[in-house]
Amino acid sequence: MPHEAISLSGVEVTPLCDAVGPMGPAIRRPLAETFPGSGLADEPWILHFHCYLIRDAAGRLTLVDTGIGGTDSPAASWAPVPGTLAGELAAAGVAPAEIGTVILTHLHSDHASGMVTDGGPAFENARYVLQQAELDAVPGPALDALLTPVKDQLHAVEGEAEVSPGVHVHLAPGHTPGHQIVRVGDVAMTGDLVLHPVQLDDPSIRYVYDDDQEAAARTRTDVLGRLRAERAILATAHFGEPFLRL
Repeated sequence: MPHEAISLSGVEVTPLCDAVGPMGPAIRRPLAETFPGSGLADEPWILHFHCYLIRDAAGRLTLVDTGIGGTDSPAASWAPVPGTLAGELAAAGVAPAEIGTVILTHLHSDHASGMVTDGGPAFENARYVLQQAELDAVPGPALDALLTPVKDQLHAVEGEAEVSPGVHVHLAPGHTPGHQIVRVGDVAMTGDLVLHPVQLDDPSIRYVYDDDQEAAARTRTDVLGRLRAERAILATAHFGEPFLRL
């Protein structure tokens, strides 16, 4: 594993690097178009695809996001498949069957494709936690490929919820209707709330692949403002370094 875990109040948060690479040509755009108004130069945007493992003081395991999946995953048209999440978990000493809770920040293919393997749940003993708003908005292909195989393990929440002792989810819509972030202590696992460091300097800068760019900018401004006031630690999905103290 290239990144070190952090520990706070008896809880360990471990970044799992599922993949590194640029967007594929199917969806790649110049950075100035990807982030309108940012003034970014047209240079390669190398994304890191981070998932996070939470181990609490009692040894309970929670996985945040499941990465890009295998070569046949829904992300294969644009992401550097196959992902290496299984190997990252093994390096952390964790077998998939030990995961008790899987939290999906949202159902985009680079965050959710690893939830299913060989047509069945990749994490056989886990609850799969999603916002109800995300389930309500899911398109047919994602429903068939990702949710139907885990239908008996789905756990829908609405808004803020404690899904495991000390692990909270918060609705943060805009990128998708049911996008959520995850909080454990001072750490906020932000999914696609913020995609590029330029949005930390100016949260109003939009991202072309936000479902609702205006709502996403409002949510980003509000949530980052509150996290900055708390001096929280961001655990990002796509930055080169997973942890950032605001």
